[in-house]
Amino acid sequence: MSFLKEIQRRRTFGIISHPDAGKTTLTEKLLLFGGAIQEAGAVKNNKIKKGATSDFMEIERQRGISVSTSVLAFNYQDKKINILDTPGHKDFAEDTFRTLTAVDSVIVVIDVAKGVEEQTEKLVAVCRMRKIPIIVFINKMDREGKDAFDLMDEVEQKLGLTVTPLSFPIGMGYDFQGIYNLWEQNINLFSGDNRKNIEETIAFSDVQSPELEKIIGQKPADTLREELELIDEVYPKFDRQDYLDGKLQPVFFGSALNNFGVRELLDCFIAIAPSPRAKESETRLVDPKEEKMTGFVFKIHANMDPKHRDRLAFIKIVSGTFERNKPYYHVRQKKNLKFSSPNAFFAEKKEIVDISYPGDIVGLHDTGNFKIGDTLTEGEIMSFKGIPSFSPEHFRYINNADPMKAKQLDKGVDQLMDEGVAQLFTLEMNNRKIIGTVGALQYEVIQYRLEHEYGAKCTYENFPVHKACWVKPDDAKNNEFKEFRRIKQKFLAHDKYGQLVFLADSDFTIQMTQNKYPSVKLFFTSEFE
Repeated sequence: MSFLKEIQRRRTFGIISHPDAGKTTLTEKLLLFGGAIQEAGAVKNNKIKKGATSDFMEIERQRGISVSTSVLAFNYQDKKINILDTPGHKDFAEDTFRTLTAVDSVIVVIDVAKGVEEQTEKLVAVCRMRKIPIIVFINKMDREGKDAFDLMDEVEQKLGLTVTPLSFPIGMGYDFQGIYNLWEQNINLFSGDNRKNIEETIAFSDVQSPELEKIIGQKPADTLREELELIDEVYPKFDRQDYLDGKLQPVFFGSALNNFGVRELLDCFIAIAPSPRAKESETRLVDPKEEKMTGFVFKIHANMDPKHRDRLAFIKIVSGTFERNKPYYHVRQKKNLKFSSPNAFFAEKKEIVDISYPGDIVGLHDTGNFKIGDTLTEGEIMSFKGIPSFSPEHFRYINNADPMKAKQLDKGVDQLMDEGVAQLFTLEMNNRKIIGTVGALQYEVIQYRLEHEYGAKCTYENFPVHKACWVKPDDAKNNEFKEFRRIKQKFLAHDKYGQLVFLADSDFTIQMTQNKYPSVKLFFTSEFE
């Protein structure tokens, strides 16, 4: 198959939502349709011993939440689909924001009862800023919830989207009978039995047909006809270009847990979603059809397999083909690297691939060469834009709880920080280590993983800091900077890359410092050049 055909059959997308809206369940069901798994495991249900395929970290299985983005690939019809399932919990939003740099489109999952929630608003704002095409999936239709029209209004108002339904529910909760598929103009009836893989679909070219009453009953049939007329009058017709430009967002209804409405979503998705798109680098726009390989690291995961201390750097291929055993140029380290076993993923199953195309996500075994945001090319010096690193909002001292395991603790902390789970600061005065995170839940994850993956125990102590500011003086030799260092020495630390950081205890302190030492510049992300 030709290079261009390979690009056109790729669909790389992320699934985003507030926790508990059902994104991991939807991911599972998409895999089920792709024939990639035989039986899907619900995240919550303890009766099913099989956990969700995309939650492979032990702590995720215990908590029933996703804490790291998983990468899954499968073939459906003739398309190669790459899904990035992101964590919904706000403490892990950083991982999700980075993942959004690697997708070409997204599916937003909304709970029919809860409607649009706070985390969904934040994530959709990022997608809109980057003009990523969005499809909305309203989940859990087999439960009582808000009216379909009210929900679509809420999506328009709270998320600032312009929606058009491509499927519509017949009833809801107890009265839920099925889905009318506007995209294909047919009806899919609900049996409520989620073990049945695919329900019967009845094709209807004409909703006015008296057959409709026979199937769903007089009253639901009348309601459906009225609702479809209303949709016709109120909502814009679907236009693929508007969707690709981020101006129009199609909406689907269904119940992922009961496998309902998922096939409609998937069939329409592969027909309309974009194949890999061009990406901005700091020097130019990179088109996927270019012959030369470019790609960037958007995630690093330590200990994919606890038996082997391995780290994987996840690379999104932007252009060209990535070939096994071919040397590529690591722009930040200015050296060539070769990879003998690049991996493709299916949750925890990985396989070695010889060649990958734009849109694919490749896992590279890493001994410490990569950090998030790194670029690989065939020699061109460039780096891709927009991979954020946030100023932490929580700070704690980390103490070693087992003096015999100091080495394991250092190694564990070092590797977990490379993953971008949190940031490490070392105080200049006494070399005590401080961990800064975006969300408080990350401390538990770090503690758990240190113990279970590295055999090291740690304890935390609160450290009253409001913000970490990266420091850059106009002139390191001037007296003002020396004065700043002398007065603030208790609050100065170095980050993992040796950059000087000022740990300020309040906004007021930051303002005072900026007024008193104007030549000392303070930054709130570590990405200043």
